[in-house]
Amino acid sequence: MNKKTVKDYDFQGKTVLLRADLNVPIRNGEITDDTRIRASLETIQYLKEQGARIVLCSHLGRPKGEFNLKYSLEPVAKYFNEKTGIPVIFAHDVICENAQSKVCDLKPGEVLLLENLRFHKEEEKNDPEFAKKLASYADVYVNDAFGAAHRAHASTEGVTHYFKDNLMGFLMEKELNELSKLESPEKPFVAILGGAKVSDKIGVVKSLMNKADSIIIAGGMAYTFVKAMGGKIGHSLCEDDKLDLAKEILKEASEKGVKLLFPVDTIAAKEFSNESPSAVFLTSEIPDDYEGLDIGEKSCELFIEELSRAKTVFWNGPMGVFEFSNFAKGTNAIARGLAESGAYAIIGGGDSASAVSKLDCADRFYICTGGGASLEYLENGSLPAIEALNNRD
Repeated sequence: MNKKTVKDYDFQGKTVLLRADLNVPIRNGEITDDTRIRASLETIQYLKEQGARIVLCSHLGRPKGEFNLKYSLEPVAKYFNEKTGIPVIFAHDVICENAQSKVCDLKPGEVLLLENLRFHKEEEKNDPEFAKKLASYADVYVNDAFGAAHRAHASTEGVTHYFKDNLMGFLMEKELNELSKLESPEKPFVAILGGAKVSDKIGVVKSLMNKADSIIIAGGMAYTFVKAMGGKIGHSLCEDDKLDLAKEILKEASEKGVKLLFPVDTIAAKEFSNESPSAVFLTSEIPDDYEGLDIGEKSCELFIEELSRAKTVFWNGPMGVFEFSNFAKGTNAIARGLAESGAYAIIGGGDSASAVSKLDCADRFYICTGGGASLEYLENGSLPAIEALNNRD
Protein backbone atom coordinates (compact mmCIF):
# COMPACT_ATOMS: atom_id res chain seq x y z
CA MET A 1 0.00 0.00 0.00
CA ASN A 2 1.50 3.29 -1.14
CA LYS A 3 0.91 5.37 1.98
CA LYS A 4 3.34 7.76 3.64
CA THR A 5 4.98 6.50 6.83
CA VAL A 6 6.86 8.12 9.69
CA LYS A 7 10.05 7.62 7.68
CA ASP A 8 8.77 10.21 5.17
CA TYR A 9 8.71 13.15 7.63
CA ASP A 10 11.11 15.31 9.67
CA PHE A 11 9.69 15.42 13.20
CA GLN A 12 12.35 17.63 14.73
CA GLY A 13 10.61 20.26 16.87
CA LYS A 14 7.13 19.04 15.86
CA THR A 15 4.21 17.90 17.99
CA VAL A 16 2.65 14.60 16.88
CA LEU A 17 -0.85 13.34 17.53
CA LEU A 18 -0.22 9.59 17.66
CA ARG A 19 -3.28 7.32 17.54
CA ALA A 20 -2.29 3.96 19.01
CA ASP A 21 -4.34 0.93 19.96
CA LEU A 22 -3.82 0.55 23.71
CA ASN A 23 -7.10 -1.30 24.19
CA VAL A 24 -5.69 -3.93 26.54
CA PRO A 25 -7.46 -6.19 29.05
CA ILE A 26 -7.27 -4.86 32.60
CA ARG A 27 -8.27 -6.77 35.74
CA ASN A 28 -8.18 -5.14 39.17
CA GLY A 29 -6.08 -2.29 37.79
CA GLU A 30 -3.47 -4.65 36.31
CA ILE A 31 -2.88 -5.28 32.59
CA THR A 32 -3.29 -8.99 31.83
CA ASP A 33 -2.05 -8.92 28.21
CA ASP A 34 0.40 -6.23 27.11
CA THR A 35 0.65 -7.32 23.44
CA ARG A 36 -0.83 -4.12 22.02
CA ILE A 37 1.31 -1.89 24.23
CA ARG A 38 4.49 -3.67 23.18
CA ALA A 39 3.39 -3.43 19.55
CA SER A 40 3.19 0.37 19.86
CA LEU A 41 6.68 0.88 21.30
CA GLU A 42 8.69 0.95 18.06
CA THR A 43 6.82 3.96 16.68
CA ILE A 44 6.83 5.81 20.02
CA GLN A 45 10.57 5.25 20.48
CA TYR A 46 11.29 6.39 16.93
CA LEU A 47 9.30 9.61 17.39
CA LYS A 48 11.09 10.30 20.67
CA GLU A 49 14.48 9.83 19.02
CA GLN A 50 13.41 12.23 16.25
CA GLY A 51 12.81 14.93 18.86
CA ALA A 52 9.02 15.02 18.53
CA ARG A 53 6.60 15.99 21.28
CA ILE A 54 4.12 13.10 21.37
CA VAL A 55 0.43 13.37 22.24
CA LEU A 56 -0.62 9.73 22.51
CA CYS A 57 -4.29 8.77 22.33
CA SER A 58 -6.35 5.59 22.35
CA HIS A 59 -9.67 4.08 23.32
CA LEU A 60 -10.16 1.34 25.89
CA GLY A 61 -13.26 -0.84 26.10
CA ARG A 62 -16.79 0.41 25.56
CA PRO A 63 -17.63 3.14 28.11
CA LYS A 64 -20.50 4.31 25.85
CA GLY A 65 -19.52 7.96 25.77
CA GLU A 66 -19.43 8.42 29.54
CA PHE A 67 -16.60 8.89 32.04
CA ASN A 68 -16.11 5.55 33.78
CA LEU A 69 -12.99 4.83 35.84
CA LYS A 70 -13.30 1.15 34.97
CA TYR A 71 -12.13 2.11 31.47
CA SER A 72 -9.50 4.66 32.41
CA LEU A 73 -6.16 4.55 30.59
CA GLU A 74 -4.30 5.47 33.78
CA PRO A 75 -3.18 1.84 34.36
CA VAL A 76 -1.69 1.95 30.85
CA ALA A 77 0.29 5.10 31.73
CA LYS A 78 1.48 3.33 34.88
CA TYR A 79 2.56 0.33 32.82
CA PHE A 80 4.55 2.54 30.44
CA ASN A 81 6.33 4.21 33.34
CA GLU A 82 7.13 0.98 35.19
CA LYS A 83 7.74 -1.58 32.43
CA THR A 84 8.79 0.04 29.13
CA GLY A 85 11.49 2.56 29.93
CA ILE A 86 9.39 5.23 28.20
CA PRO A 87 8.20 7.85 30.72
CA VAL A 88 4.60 8.91 30.08
CA ILE A 89 2.73 11.92 31.45
CA PHE A 90 -0.99 11.24 31.96
CA ALA A 91 -3.80 13.69 31.27
CA HIS A 92 -7.04 13.03 33.14
CA ASP A 93 -9.15 14.27 30.24
CA VAL A 94 -9.03 14.51 26.44
CA ILE A 95 -9.92 18.01 25.29
CA CYS A 96 -10.38 19.88 28.57
CA GLU A 97 -8.06 22.11 30.62
CA ASN A 98 -5.88 19.36 32.14
CA ALA A 99 -4.96 17.95 28.73
CA GLN A 100 -4.57 21.34 27.07
CA SER A 101 -2.14 22.65 29.69
CA LYS A 102 -0.06 19.46 29.60
CA VAL A 103 0.16 19.58 25.81
CA CYS A 104 1.49 23.16 26.06
CA ASP A 105 4.12 22.06 28.60
CA LEU A 106 5.44 19.15 26.51
CA LYS A 107 9.14 19.19 25.71
CA PRO A 108 10.86 17.47 22.75
CA GLY A 109 10.99 13.70 23.30
CA GLU A 110 8.25 13.70 25.95
CA VAL A 111 5.08 11.61 25.75
CA LEU A 112 1.65 12.65 26.99
CA LEU A 113 -1.13 10.04 27.14
CA LEU A 114 -4.66 11.41 26.95
CA GLU A 115 -7.55 9.80 28.82
CA ASN A 116 -9.84 7.32 27.03
CA LEU A 117 -11.17 8.87 23.81
CA ARG A 118 -14.45 7.00 24.16
CA PHE A 119 -15.33 8.87 27.33
CA HIS A 120 -16.64 11.34 24.75
CA LYS A 121 -19.55 10.15 22.61
CA GLU A 122 -18.24 12.44 19.87
CA GLU A 123 -15.33 10.04 19.27
CA GLU A 124 -17.40 7.18 17.85
CA LYS A 125 -19.76 9.62 16.10
CA ASN A 126 -16.75 11.10 14.27
CA ASP A 127 -17.85 14.56 15.37
CA PRO A 128 -15.98 17.25 13.38
CA GLU A 129 -15.64 19.67 16.31
CA PHE A 130 -14.21 16.99 18.57
CA ALA A 131 -11.80 15.94 15.82
CA LYS A 132 -10.77 19.56 15.27
CA LYS A 133 -9.98 20.02 18.98
CA LEU A 134 -7.86 16.87 19.00
CA ALA A 135 -6.03 17.99 15.88
CA SER A 136 -5.31 21.40 17.41
CA TYR A 137 -2.79 19.74 19.75
CA ALA A 138 -0.32 18.84 17.02
CA ASP A 139 1.45 19.66 13.76
CA VAL A 140 1.28 16.18 12.24
CA TYR A 141 -0.84 13.04 12.64
CA VAL A 142 0.40 9.43 12.87
CA ASN A 143 -1.98 6.48 12.95
CA ASP A 144 -0.52 3.28 14.36
CA ALA A 145 -3.82 1.78 15.57
CA PHE A 146 -4.43 -1.06 13.14
CA GLY A 147 -6.96 -2.61 15.52
CA ALA A 148 -9.18 0.47 15.17
CA ALA A 149 -8.51 1.18 11.49
CA HIS A 150 -11.86 -0.27 10.37
CA ARG A 151 -13.67 2.42 12.37
CA ALA A 152 -14.18 5.90 10.91
CA HIS A 153 -14.01 7.64 14.28
CA ALA A 154 -12.88 11.15 15.17
CA SER A 155 -9.38 10.02 16.14
CA THR A 156 -8.91 7.67 13.18
CA GLU A 157 -10.56 9.48 10.27
CA GLY A 158 -11.98 12.82 11.43
CA VAL A 159 -8.68 14.36 12.54
CA THR A 160 -7.07 13.74 9.15
CA HIS A 161 -9.15 16.57 7.65
CA TYR A 162 -7.28 19.08 9.84
CA PHE A 163 -3.71 18.00 9.08
CA LYS A 164 -1.62 18.42 5.98
CA ASP A 165 0.49 15.39 6.92
CA ASN A 166 -1.26 12.12 7.87
CA LEU A 167 1.16 9.19 8.19
CA MET A 168 1.16 5.56 9.26
CA GLY A 169 3.32 4.18 12.04
CA PHE A 170 5.52 1.09 11.97
CA LEU A 171 2.89 -1.26 13.36
CA MET A 172 0.24 -0.21 10.85
CA GLU A 173 2.75 -0.64 8.03
CA LYS A 174 3.79 -4.08 9.27
CA GLU A 175 0.19 -5.32 9.64
CA LEU A 176 -0.70 -4.23 6.11
CA ASN A 177 2.46 -5.74 4.65
CA GLU A 178 1.65 -9.10 6.24
CA LEU A 179 -2.02 -9.10 5.23
CA SER A 180 -1.12 -8.11 1.68
CA LYS A 181 0.57 -11.51 1.36
CA LEU A 182 -2.93 -13.01 1.35
CA GLU A 183 -3.88 -11.13 -1.82
CA SER A 184 -1.97 -13.66 -3.96
CA PRO A 185 -1.14 -16.36 -1.42
CA GLU A 186 1.15 -19.31 -2.02
CA LYS A 187 -1.06 -22.34 -2.63
CA PRO A 188 -2.62 -24.37 -1.16
CA PHE A 189 -4.26 -21.60 0.86
CA VAL A 190 -6.41 -22.72 3.80
CA ALA A 191 -8.60 -20.38 5.85
CA ILE A 192 -9.82 -21.26 9.34
CA LEU A 193 -12.89 -19.39 10.58
CA GLY A 194 -14.25 -19.93 14.07
CA GLY A 195 -16.12 -17.84 16.57
CA ALA A 196 -19.79 -17.49 17.35
CA LYS A 197 -21.75 -16.07 14.44
CA VAL A 198 -22.04 -16.61 10.71
CA SER A 199 -23.42 -13.08 10.37
CA ASP A 200 -20.12 -11.60 11.61
CA LYS A 201 -18.16 -13.29 8.82
CA ILE A 202 -20.44 -13.48 5.78
CA GLY A 203 -18.38 -10.95 3.81
CA VAL A 204 -15.02 -12.52 4.58
CA VAL A 205 -16.29 -16.03 3.80
CA LYS A 206 -17.44 -14.86 0.36
CA SER A 207 -14.17 -13.00 -0.21
CA LEU A 208 -12.06 -15.99 0.83
CA MET A 209 -13.94 -18.26 -1.57
CA ASN A 210 -12.22 -16.35 -4.37
CA LYS A 211 -8.77 -17.11 -2.97
CA ALA A 212 -8.81 -20.15 -0.68
CA ASP A 213 -8.51 -23.78 -1.70
CA SER A 214 -10.32 -24.87 1.43
CA ILE A 215 -12.08 -23.19 4.35
CA ILE A 216 -12.38 -24.80 7.77
CA ILE A 217 -15.51 -23.55 9.58
CA ALA A 218 -15.76 -24.35 13.29
CA GLY A 219 -16.77 -22.73 16.57
CA GLY A 220 -20.36 -21.67 17.17
CA MET A 221 -20.83 -20.58 13.57
CA ALA A 222 -20.43 -24.16 12.33
CA TYR A 223 -23.75 -25.28 13.83
CA THR A 224 -25.74 -22.97 11.57
CA PHE A 225 -24.19 -24.72 8.58
CA VAL A 226 -24.68 -28.19 10.08
CA LYS A 227 -28.37 -27.46 10.68
CA ALA A 228 -28.67 -26.06 7.14
CA MET A 229 -27.34 -29.41 5.89
CA GLY A 230 -30.03 -31.27 7.85
CA GLY A 231 -28.07 -32.15 10.98
CA LYS A 232 -29.37 -32.21 14.54
CA ILE A 233 -27.42 -29.79 16.73
CA GLY A 234 -29.26 -29.93 20.07
CA HIS A 235 -29.41 -26.48 21.61
CA SER A 236 -26.04 -25.44 20.18
CA LEU A 237 -25.58 -21.87 19.06
CA CYS A 238 -27.43 -21.31 15.78
CA GLU A 239 -28.63 -18.35 13.74
CA ASP A 240 -31.89 -19.69 12.36
CA ASP A 241 -32.41 -16.55 10.29
CA LYS A 242 -29.13 -17.30 8.47
CA LEU A 243 -29.92 -20.89 7.42
CA ASP A 244 -30.81 -19.88 3.85
CA LEU A 245 -27.60 -17.85 3.65
CA ALA A 246 -25.62 -20.86 4.87
CA LYS A 247 -27.19 -22.93 2.07
CA GLU A 248 -26.21 -20.25 -0.46
CA ILE A 249 -22.60 -20.32 0.78
CA LEU A 250 -22.53 -24.12 0.57
CA LYS A 251 -23.83 -23.96 -3.01
CA GLU A 252 -21.39 -21.20 -4.03
CA ALA A 253 -18.42 -23.07 -2.56
CA SER A 254 -19.42 -26.19 -4.50
CA GLU A 255 -19.69 -24.21 -7.73
CA LYS A 256 -16.27 -22.60 -7.21
CA GLY A 257 -14.59 -25.83 -6.22
CA VAL A 258 -13.70 -24.59 -2.73
CA LYS A 259 -13.64 -27.33 -0.12
CA LEU A 260 -15.60 -26.49 3.07
CA LEU A 261 -14.72 -28.55 6.14
CA PHE A 262 -16.88 -28.73 9.28
CA PRO A 263 -16.40 -30.54 12.59
CA VAL A 264 -17.35 -34.20 12.27
CA ASP A 265 -17.53 -34.72 16.03
CA THR A 266 -18.33 -32.36 18.87
CA ILE A 267 -17.68 -32.18 22.59
CA ALA A 268 -21.04 -31.16 24.05
CA ALA A 269 -22.46 -30.45 27.51
CA LYS A 270 -25.87 -29.87 29.02
CA GLU A 271 -24.85 -26.53 30.53
CA PHE A 272 -22.69 -23.63 29.35
CA SER A 273 -20.13 -24.13 32.08
CA ASN A 274 -16.53 -25.29 32.39
CA GLU A 275 -17.56 -27.79 35.07
CA SER A 276 -20.48 -29.27 33.15
CA PRO A 277 -20.02 -32.99 32.36
CA SER A 278 -19.44 -33.49 28.64
CA ALA A 279 -19.79 -36.19 26.01
CA VAL A 280 -18.70 -36.63 22.39
CA PHE A 281 -21.28 -36.87 19.59
CA LEU A 282 -21.28 -36.74 15.82
CA THR A 283 -21.78 -33.07 15.03
CA SER A 284 -24.93 -33.88 13.06
CA GLU A 285 -26.39 -35.98 15.89
CA ILE A 286 -26.19 -33.84 19.03
CA PRO A 287 -29.04 -34.70 21.46
CA ASP A 288 -31.69 -32.05 22.13
CA ASP A 289 -30.50 -31.37 25.69
CA TYR A 290 -26.83 -30.91 24.74
CA GLU A 291 -24.88 -27.90 23.45
CA GLY A 292 -21.72 -28.10 21.38
CA LEU A 293 -18.78 -26.37 23.10
CA ASP A 294 -15.66 -27.70 21.32
CA ILE A 295 -14.53 -29.85 18.41
CA GLY A 296 -13.71 -33.51 19.04
CA GLU A 297 -10.57 -35.53 18.33
CA LYS A 298 -11.70 -36.72 14.88
CA SER A 299 -12.35 -33.11 13.85
CA CYS A 300 -8.88 -32.14 15.08
CA GLU A 301 -7.35 -34.93 13.01
CA LEU A 302 -9.35 -33.93 9.92
CA PHE A 303 -8.40 -30.26 10.19
CA ILE A 304 -4.74 -30.89 11.00
CA GLU A 305 -4.46 -33.21 7.99
CA GLU A 306 -5.81 -30.39 5.79
CA LEU A 307 -3.34 -27.92 7.33
CA SER A 308 -0.42 -30.30 6.74
CA ARG A 309 -0.83 -29.72 2.99
CA ALA A 310 -1.14 -25.92 3.25
CA LYS A 311 1.48 -23.36 2.26
CA THR A 312 -0.51 -20.35 3.52
CA VAL A 313 -3.08 -20.17 6.33
CA PHE A 314 -5.30 -17.42 7.69
CA TRP A 315 -7.04 -18.11 11.02
CA ASN A 316 -9.67 -16.04 12.77
CA GLY A 317 -11.83 -17.37 15.60
CA PRO A 318 -11.44 -20.22 18.12
CA MET A 319 -12.69 -23.77 17.59
CA GLY A 320 -14.81 -23.74 20.74
CA VAL A 321 -15.42 -21.98 24.03
CA PHE A 322 -11.68 -21.57 24.59
CA GLU A 323 -12.14 -19.37 27.67
CA PHE A 324 -13.31 -22.56 29.44
CA SER A 325 -10.17 -24.69 29.95
CA ASN A 326 -12.11 -27.94 29.50
CA PHE A 327 -13.31 -26.79 26.09
CA ALA A 328 -10.09 -25.21 24.80
CA LYS A 329 -8.50 -28.48 23.69
CA GLY A 330 -9.66 -28.17 20.08
CA THR A 331 -8.29 -24.65 19.67
CA ASN A 332 -4.99 -25.65 21.26
CA ALA A 333 -4.68 -28.76 19.09
CA ILE A 334 -5.28 -26.80 15.88
CA ALA A 335 -2.72 -24.18 16.93
CA ARG A 336 -0.08 -26.82 17.54
CA GLY A 337 -0.97 -28.66 14.34
CA LEU A 338 -0.66 -25.41 12.40
CA ALA A 339 2.70 -24.66 14.01
CA GLU A 340 3.99 -28.09 12.94
CA SER A 341 2.64 -27.72 9.39
CA GLY A 342 5.36 -25.28 8.35
CA ALA A 343 2.80 -23.10 6.52
CA TYR A 344 3.06 -19.33 6.55
CA ALA A 345 0.27 -18.47 8.97
CA ILE A 346 -1.47 -15.25 9.96
CA ILE A 347 -3.65 -15.20 13.05
CA GLY A 348 -6.27 -12.52 12.50
CA GLY A 349 -6.43 -11.01 15.96
CA GLY A 350 -9.35 -11.29 18.36
CA ASP A 351 -10.08 -14.44 20.38
CA SER A 352 -7.93 -16.70 18.21
CA ALA A 353 -4.92 -14.45 18.86
CA SER A 354 -5.65 -14.51 22.61
CA ALA A 355 -5.84 -18.29 22.55
CA VAL A 356 -2.68 -18.79 20.50
CA SER A 357 -0.63 -16.21 22.42
CA LYS A 358 -0.86 -18.40 25.54
CA LEU A 359 0.78 -21.36 23.83
CA ASP A 360 4.47 -22.17 23.43
CA CYS A 361 4.14 -22.12 19.63
CA ALA A 362 2.94 -18.51 19.31
CA ASP A 363 6.23 -17.41 17.75
CA ARG A 364 5.48 -19.62 14.70
CA PHE A 365 2.74 -17.26 13.49
CA TYR A 366 2.22 -13.65 12.58
CA ILE A 367 -0.41 -12.45 15.07
CA CYS A 368 -2.40 -9.37 14.02
CA THR A 369 -3.40 -6.88 16.71
CA GLY A 370 -6.89 -6.38 15.24
CA GLY A 371 -9.47 -9.09 14.63
CA GLY A 372 -12.26 -7.03 13.12
CA ALA A 373 -9.78 -4.91 11.18
CA SER A 374 -8.03 -7.92 9.63
CA LEU A 375 -11.36 -9.46 8.56
CA GLU A 376 -12.60 -6.22 7.01
CA TYR A 377 -9.27 -5.69 5.24
CA LEU A 378 -9.48 -9.17 3.71
CA GLU A 379 -13.06 -8.50 2.66
CA ASN A 380 -12.62 -5.00 1.19
CA GLY A 381 -8.90 -4.58 0.52
CA SER A 382 -8.67 -1.40 2.59
CA LEU A 383 -9.95 0.28 5.77
CA PRO A 384 -11.44 3.75 6.40
CA ALA A 385 -8.59 4.98 8.59
CA ILE A 386 -5.99 3.86 6.04
CA GLU A 387 -7.77 5.51 3.15
CA ALA A 388 -7.59 8.78 5.11
CA LEU A 389 -3.76 8.78 5.21
CA ASN A 390 -1.54 10.54 2.67
CA ASN A 391 -0.46 8.70 -0.44
CA ARG A 392 3.13 8.85 -1.57
CA ASP A 393 3.57 10.99 -4.67
